[in-house]
Amino acid sequence: MDGLPQTMELEQAPASREAVWQRTLKAPIDCVGVGVHSGARVQMTIHPAGPDSGIVFHRTDLDRTLPARFDNVVDTRLCTVLGVPGDPTLRVGTVEHLMAALAAKGIDNALVTLDGPEVPILDGSAAPILFLLDCAGAVEQAVPRRGIEILQPVRVSDGAAFAELRPNRFGPCGLGMAMSIDFAAAAIGRQAYELQLSEASFRHELAGARTFAMAEEVEQLRAMGLARGGSLDNALVVEGARVLNPGGLRMEGEFVRHKLLDAVGDLALAGQPLHGRFVAHRSGHALNNKLLRALFADRSAWRPLPAPPALAAA
Repeated sequence: MDGLPQTMELEQAPASREAVWQRTLKAPIDCVGVGVHSGARVQMTIHPAGPDSGIVFHRTDLDRTLPARFDNVVDTRLCTVLGVPGDPTLRVGTVEHLMAALAAKGIDNALVTLDGPEVPILDGSAAPILFLLDCAGAVEQAVPRRGIEILQPVRVSDGAAFAELRPNRFGPCGLGMAMSIDFAAAAIGRQAYELQLSEASFRHELAGARTFAMAEEVEQLRAMGLARGGSLDNALVVEGARVLNPGGLRMEGEFVRHKLLDAVGDLALAGQPLHGRFVAHRSGHALNNKLLRALFADRSAWRPLPAPPALAAA
């Protein structure tokens, strides 16, 4: 059972797949914040985009563009970084919380402009980004949404850690997710969580969960040029059995919920909604990206979903 609690092995029939159109934002929305690793002040604007555009990042300071795709991931140390191999100037870091919120809101097409190297960390969760998207609103586009159905299990591992995509027993009905973690720090320990991904489940169960770090690692990270913008205002910091943030945790299991939030964003780099089950133990950005690369390297493990019949006949 790979160390997962038995409850995480249970699968119930999710709601049937509904015919849906692609969606984009109704209006642009922007914010200003600090990059958690770069420490740079960054202005971000999320713009509407045309059908079949996908999610695209544009560095306005460089006038260069990067599609949000798994095969554009160049670094997974502590966050997911998009870029071009061999070109260290073109980078967009910490995309996972934004990608997760866009995926949960069902936004298929958007142009994200940034005047710096990293998506603002805001409060360390996806809740502020979800608020921005709520304010912008969404509009349907006259093109059917596509999807990717998992046909065979695909698994990647690193020691005891693993991540796996499995078929849904009930056909293409969205993405079920289960995650367990195990940390030496007593404040975290062993935690597990599962859900069927939807806008409502993401909003109420994952969006507010913040990123976290161990106190003893913070100075090491800064010596590596990371975590320059990190603080107790945008990350949970743990020291042994203590959570150092004055307000403590926002919710039970905040640590494992944040790991699931990250996985939602990392898997959104597939470019289309996944239909299957994601099951992982101690997985992070590196394994999540490795999983997508393994999936798309095995053409027998997946198939593109055509336009739903109700839309194809419209």
